[in-house]
Amino acid sequence: MSAMDNGRGSCEISWGFGLDKGRRTSMEDAIAIVPEFLSPARWKDDGSVKEKPLVHYFGLFDGHGGPQVSNYCSKKFHELLAEEWNRWVSENGQQERWEMALTRSYERVDDAFKDKTLAPYSVGSTALVVLLSACQIIVANCGDSRALLCRGNQAIPLTVDHKISRPDEYDRLVKGGAKILFVGCPRVEGVLAITRAIGDHYLKPWIIFEPEITFTSRSEEDECLIMASDGVWDVLSNDDVMKMACSVLRRQRKKLGVGGAGNVIYPAQCAANKIRKEASNLSGDNISVIVVDLKHQMRGL
Repeated sequence: MSAMDNGRGSCEISWGFGLDKGRRTSMEDAIAIVPEFLSPARWKDDGSVKEKPLVHYFGLFDGHGGPQVSNYCSKKFHELLAEEWNRWVSENGQQERWEMALTRSYERVDDAFKDKTLAPYSVGSTALVVLLSACQIIVANCGDSRALLCRGNQAIPLTVDHKISRPDEYDRLVKGGAKILFVGCPRVEGVLAITRAIGDHYLKPWIIFEPEITFTSRSEEDECLIMASDGVWDVLSNDDVMKMACSVLRRQRKKLGVGGAGNVIYPAQCAANKIRKEASNLSGDNISVIVVDLKHQMRGL
């Protein structure tokens, strides 16, 4: 089973996505794309009138043990984030406000699964969230889904996988009393290969929800942003994915330039299709990928 469309765009952005069940019996990955997540609004600061940037939301959630947590996150996370953004006010600027809103949103989603009627305690999900404006990329992540920025000829990871192989994560687990057992690979209590996730309440307090949050200024050299689950990253390197995506994007942009938009598939969708197909040829895992074309014209702030 696979899912795709022609891609989407607004006056601000264009994107494409791909989902594939692979050889698994069920699909546990889920995505959410909310363009114009925060629309322009005006407010006063120091007596002058300023305008908030237009912000777009992308979420990718790789479930394990079942689809309940990933599906819930795809439907609810952006709603909770909007609530938290409107609730928090920071004297230290917008970056701290985003950090507070994002961290609290992860906490609220994780807390929801203390209710066993929503999902068994053995079910969880990674949670990768990207907020994109004309000048900045904000990334929050827990788990081993990954965001990759393609800038010129560079593949720049915007996240670091939360795995036992990370020394800081390993130390945290061991100091907390967790057992690391090798079952095909190192696993927390012999069960989970990742160290942070939403849900998995039977592995608390070792599996934590706390996201790592980064802020990256956009550049004219930025080609695209790629978000994908480990079904992609376990079989394709960052450089492989970057070269694949950028090659497709550049070729498809030329076609658009010659023939006009018409009914043509968006370049970002073509890139997402390519990555999905290449990964599915090598992996039996669920696959999810989002490609955002950063060369698509966006209004300045």
